[in-house]
Amino acid sequence: MEQKSKAADPNNWLKLYGDILYNYAMMRVNDSAIAEDLVQETFLSALKAIDTYKGIATEKNWLFAILKNKIIDFYRKRSAELTKTGVPDLQKVEDDWFNAEGSWNEKAIPNEWAVSENLVERKDIQKIIDWCKNNLKELQQNVFTLKYLEDLNSDEICKVLNISSSNYWTIIHRARLQMRSCVEKHWVNN
Repeated sequence: MEQKSKAADPNNWLKLYGDILYNYAMMRVNDSAIAEDLVQETFLSALKAIDTYKGIATEKNWLFAILKNKIIDFYRKRSAELTKTGVPDLQKVEDDWFNAEGSWNEKAIPNEWAVSENLVERKDIQKIIDWCKNNLKELQQNVFTLKYLEDLNSDEICKVLNISSSNYWTIIHRARLQMRSCVEKHWVNN
């Protein structure tokens, strides 16, 4: 178990925490260069704020909190850029999933999923889920990541991405449908 200390030791940060911070960032941004930049920014911010570190949280948890904020800032900036370049039209109806009454189309009814206890198979499933997430539209991917990986609530996500609540619910709904469809196509139905 990691010892709590009152003084942070930046000389060992890269060795002790570099890989786990990078992996955490990579799972959320899916770009190695961006993940590396976020970890570097985390270390720089921590170094600048080292005098404020009181040792209440472990050094590791303190660095993770800084990184989490860096990731949220990344998505905030990315959302601003998306808004400038034009957000894709998310109001189009996906007739592939629902009929006019709002019920599932016969071909789109969800399948039963059997989750394996086999660790190798679970890793394969995680790769498929990651691949499916990476193939969502950019705004859907941003919302999905902030919701399910960063565990932000809908109000926080709306503030970070500068979107309305109704737009958020439309985006997350469609992201879930596309994730389900993708996972079923590449895992359940194989």
